[in-house]
Amino acid sequence: MAQASKEPCKKEACDIQACLSKNNFLPQKCLKVIELLDSCCAKCNYNSTHCGSLSGLLKQKPKG
Repeated sequence: MAQASKEPCKKEACDIQACLSKNNFLPQKCLKVIELLDSCCAKCNYNSTHCGSLSGLLKQKPKG
């Protein structure tokens, strides 16, 4: 099974976890890193295990 040695968007997903941990798990305080993950996932056509939880985070983003 051929697989890229580096999982796409892992850094962005880890950054979100770190941000949420520091900010009492309030996604609205981590919108910038959430958007970076969204951008990364779009670039790899959401073909990353780290993009699965993204839809839940984006739902919490205020519509503006």
